[in-house]
Amino acid sequence: MDVAIAILNYNGLRHLQQFLPDMILHSSGHRIVVIDNASTDESVQWLKAYYPEVEIVPLDSNYGFAGGYNRGLSQVNADVYLLINSDVKVTPGWTKPLIELLQSNLQIAAVQPKIKALLQPDYFEYAGAAGGYVDWLGYPFCRGRIFETLEKDCGQYDDTRQVFWTSGACMAIRAEAFWQAGGFDEAFFAHQEEIDLCWRLQRLGYVLYVEPKSVVYHLGGGTLDYQSPRKTFLNFRNNLMMLAKNMSMAQVLVVIPLRLLLDGVAGIRFLVSGKSALTWQIVRAHFSFYGHFSRLAKERKNFRVKNPKTHSVKLFRKTILVEYFLKGRRFFKDYGL
Repeated sequence: MDVAIAILNYNGLRHLQQFLPDMILHSSGHRIVVIDNASTDESVQWLKAYYPEVEIVPLDSNYGFAGGYNRGLSQVNADVYLLINSDVKVTPGWTKPLIELLQSNLQIAAVQPKIKALLQPDYFEYAGAAGGYVDWLGYPFCRGRIFETLEKDCGQYDDTRQVFWTSGACMAIRAEAFWQAGGFDEAFFAHQEEIDLCWRLQRLGYVLYVEPKSVVYHLGGGTLDYQSPRKTFLNFRNNLMMLAKNMSMAQVLVVIPLRLLLDGVAGIRFLVSGKSALTWQIVRAHFSFYGHFSRLAKERKNFRVKNPKTHSVKLFRKTILVEYFLKGRRFFKDYGL
């Protein structure tokens, strides 16, 4: 199985300098490809000077996470793409469990490792933790991370299991499945595009897994800080687009109005807490979502599952808003999943 480790880079010289040496050391036998989103720092020059064995796919503009990977991976010939952020520290033997799991079952489209926080190595990391889920209102959460609560890793989630989505920070995905699902939605630019892709993969009959035998450490916030207005805009806008694309029409008619209302409540909370800039980003996100209606309707029409009985999409039947904020259930083990 030909595996290409694909790192998307945009002005990430300091991350490459910090994390690439270990990646090369612990990824023997696999190609490493850096897809460069038209960086304006010295990333490409540094790679050519110090790591000529690393393949470089230069792009002519910054196409974001989604567009960057789509354009870059189209130039990479491999059976498996191992997508990994430039700010991830890998560990010895990290690739083997991921590849072995993919080889064991052709229905598995993608698998992620256990992702821990680089700055708090005893804790799970926000972007993926030990596998992702989505509740019936479309809110994503993880084994090991519910909203802002990060759990300490005590081995409680060390079982290999099926999940709803695998993290864009680090995942091994079959190239054939990636392109069969249409790749990432470039309109997302960044944030939640991996959840959208995983949802489409499940609609095609594939399944997603987490393999905790593989462990990596993620710095996080490498491109957009977690509290940035731009990130707020993308998260709220992209989540609505994802639901409109992937839910049944009956679900859309119920969930989207509820989500618009709940987003409004979130905007009021930001305003009251003195974060008016974030409130404005939610307003922008909603109007941007409305502007995508025709495109989303077209995509719903074009992406239809031939045999819907085969897909395994299972949303969490409760809402984490109630479970977390009203019932005080901060940890994944309290959710009965």
